[in-house]
Amino acid sequence: MTKLTFLGLGVMGYPMAGHLAAADHTVTVYNRTKAKADAWVAQHGGSAASTPAAAAEGAEMVMACVVNDDDLRAVCLGRDGAFASMSEGSTFVDHTTVSAAVTRELYAAAKAKGIAFIDAPVSGGQAGAENGQLSIMCGGDQSDYDWAEPVMNVYAKLCRRIGDSGAGQMTKMCNQIAIAGLVQGLSEAMHFASKAGLDGAAVVEVISQSAAGSWQMSNRYETMLADHFEHGFAVDWMRKDLGICLDTANDNGASLPVTALVDQFYTDVQKMGGGRWDTSALFKRLQSS
Repeated sequence: MTKLTFLGLGVMGYPMAGHLAAADHTVTVYNRTKAKADAWVAQHGGSAASTPAAAAEGAEMVMACVVNDDDLRAVCLGRDGAFASMSEGSTFVDHTTVSAAVTRELYAAAKAKGIAFIDAPVSGGQAGAENGQLSIMCGGDQSDYDWAEPVMNVYAKLCRRIGDSGAGQMTKMCNQIAIAGLVQGLSEAMHFASKAGLDGAAVVEVISQSAAGSWQMSNRYETMLADHFEHGFAVDWMRKDLGICLDTANDNGASLPVTALVDQFYTDVQKMGGGRWDTSALFKRLQSS
């Protein structure tokens, strides 16, 4: 049993914190909207705190899963931030998808206070969080990762340290770059099938067993054909992530032409009112053209 804190109870953080409680850890939660924290405590036990600092006091490990760079800074730094009350030797694990730059900034700030900092973005979506089947890609010091890994494993199907601070976030960028191309390719294939008068479900049944198969194909084709996109990973969040990828590519010289193009296509989906639709809404964009 470990005394833990979880900051951020969105569609990912809420079930992740729940897995920690189910594993008999003592969990204190914080959420910007207090009602969500109160609902979590009513369901899972533990306690809620009014600020990140209050939530983190006395915790051996603090996890965060918020929205962006600014949100992460807000829950870490300042008088009400978690770092203000975390004790020397404790560990901060960040599950947010953010820039490697803010990760390294906070890693340095944590180290100055004797706090370990691990960047640990996740992939697997809401279903992966609910089922405890997330892929977690980590950066940070090996000894700190070794201590934190057993705790993270309660909601992971795979948890791996990739390298030093920032390596986890860089790996998450690779993940999002790959997804962008996959979803656009799947959308174009299904759009082509529709224009050719083919049975989309029959086409996917065949090609999913070939070299064209992917997680996106197996898990999204039915909802795409049903014109159902009110679920999954939102286009707004994907655009945030792709923006991080493209900004980082400008810094390191990587060429991401397909990623840049798909990011523009997601802009079109947002203009259609689909900012909160699933990323597979690229298919709806094509069908509407």
